[in-house]
Amino acid sequence: MSELAPSPPSKDVPFVSTILQPGSSLHPTFLLFVDGAFTVLLVVFLILIFLTSGNPHIFALIAIELCLWASVKWFVNELKKVPIIEKGEKRGDDKEPESKKML
Repeated sequence: MSELAPSPPSKDVPFVSTILQPGSSLHPTFLLFVDGAFTVLLVVFLILIFLTSGNPHIFALIAIELCLWASVKWFVNELKKVPIIEKGEKRGDDKEPESKKML
């Protein structure tokens, strides 16, 4: 394994130090943390609906939050479908891009 290849997180390394490593967005603990943050934000908005007597701005914020949550879930699912390419491996598409052919 090279130095740049992502290493699997070990159990003795704190979670916070693994957040910025490549591939950490697929780590189950990170995904649980993201879902928890979105859940807490939704609960706060639901409490605000009660406290503000149904302010329409809060409903708009809830819609934005739910769309953002869905887009994060979609992106993570799409990211799981992409094969991991190690440094030094070829992708298989040896074709030259169109922009370089014209030069």
